[in-house]
Amino acid sequence: MSTEVKIHEAQTSILRELLFVKSAGYAALQKPTGLASDHFNFHIKSLVALGLVDKIGRGAYQLSTKGKEYANKLDTDNKTIERQPKVAVLLAVERKVDDERQLLFQERLKNPYYGYYGFPSGKMRWGETIIEGAARELLEETNLQADLEIMGLYHEHTFVDDENEAIEDKMFFVVHCTNVRGELMNQFEGGRNVWLSIPEARKLEKKYTSFETELEMITYGNIRFVEEKHRYSRDEF
Repeated sequence: MSTEVKIHEAQTSILRELLFVKSAGYAALQKPTGLASDHFNFHIKSLVALGLVDKIGRGAYQLSTKGKEYANKLDTDNKTIERQPKVAVLLAVERKVDDERQLLFQERLKNPYYGYYGFPSGKMRWGETIIEGAARELLEETNLQADLEIMGLYHEHTFVDDENEAIEDKMFFVVHCTNVRGELMNQFEGGRNVWLSIPEARKLEKKYTSFETELEMITYGNIRFVEEKHRYSRDEF
């Protein structure tokens, strides 16, 4: 599993300089950063140790493959790593009981959104395909396997109270899970799973504000992309 590297502000400045050149010598890199020699030595060596910079020849440096990918996320004006939306899968797990359509819902038993009901979901991991991520999350959170089909994309911004800056920005790939196999794990750390008909689900007291939109995508299957903004109170979040 890949984890995001956290680096010092001075190291970010060095990466910014290397972003615009094929390679650069010691002096050409040190001057625009404004660092003293001993500080520059420490930070350039740290970047080499992290695998973000390669030393080539005598006193010359260039971005490594890993460093190019990392530096490409830089806001070059502010010298900071740009925040990006979280990417997740949302699982529409379906079965029929006596010709009645049931969907699998999950009560969230951790913060944020403690006690809210919605569809099982989870963050995708680096390098996973959407189907691989959906299959893994389905097994981890429900102990089930199923036939999987991507239904669409749901983009959600979440705001708290009257604040103008989104506290969450998530991209959900909605995945339809049919021909379900295995024994359902009813409860796990952080959640509880339950099969409900659509009328039963609509009667739940605590549902995500995105509930009806997600249900519509899943029920009709002909809505490929939805983008919405939702607002919660601090107590709800």
